[in-house]
Amino acid sequence: LYTLGNRNPQGLSVHPETDEVWAAEHGPLGGDELNLIRKGVNYGWPVITYGSNYNGSPVSDLTRKEGYAQPALYWKPSTAVCPIEFYQGEAFPKWKNKLLVGALKFEDVRLLDIEQDRVMHQEVILKNYGRVRDIGLDPAGNIYVVVNKPNRVIKLSALAERTGQ
Repeated sequence: LYTLGNRNPQGLSVHPETDEVWAAEHGPLGGDELNLIRKGVNYGWPVITYGSNYNGSPVSDLTRKEGYAQPALYWKPSTAVCPIEFYQGEAFPKWKNKLLVGALKFEDVRLLDIEQDRVMHQEVILKNYGRVRDIGLDPAGNIYVVVNKPNRVIKLSALAERTGQ
């Protein structure tokens, strides 16, 4: 047993410099989380949560409690967070070591700037191309996003980063 209180992890990625494991977890209605996974930590599900049951009733009245870790970030409303991948490569040098996060419901890919164990900034870099199922990188650092509805693979180019498209 390594950790407790995790709810439906959908994405795991290891930070390329620190070797820390990060997890994206589905909450119910609201309360999707990004957590830095540490041995022996209790992340609180279902004692603490920022989400509600699917019928709208509370899972818990608590969002904080001693002995339970707070997420590094939570999304409310839920984005239906799914894949995560730390960026490595040369195609997007400004994105090195930033976290790519995909979402099913919001159909987006976000770029998160993480310093130590805190999310300092997030921005949407791809939106409305379909439900994001996976994110991958090739050895050169090109980014591939697997979406469904419609089913396809999208390659992000460095030209899009420079022109803001």
